[in-house]
Amino acid sequence: QVQLVESGGGLVQAGGSLRLSCAASGSISSLDPMAYYRQAPGKSRELVARLTSGGNTYYADSVKGRFTISRDNARNTVYLQMNSLKPEDTAVYYCNARRWRIPPDYWGQGTQVTVSS
Repeated sequence: QVQLVESGGGLVQAGGSLRLSCAASGSISSLDPMAYYRQAPGKSRELVARLTSGGNTYYADSVKGRFTISRDNARNTVYLQMNSLKPEDTAVYYCNARRWRIPPDYWGQGTQVTVSS
């Protein structure tokens, strides 16, 4: 069983930055891929960024050039650095992972990000 705990959300003005952290209960070396999703009110959950153990990344078009996903295996943590935030980035952000790319998916509890205009 994998437990993921997010932190780092909050309220920020447009143009500001936040860094989300996702701490795993154990080693993340077997967690592949790791990703962040988000869900805005009234909308479906969407993939924001994904990072494989081999270092391959995927970013949604809406966040390319502004968000960066990274991992620190020594700290069992994955980060999402969010810069140049926009009001449309407002959502609950969820950490997600699989072990060796095999279901099930593991989810964090979510952290609220609110960007004011």
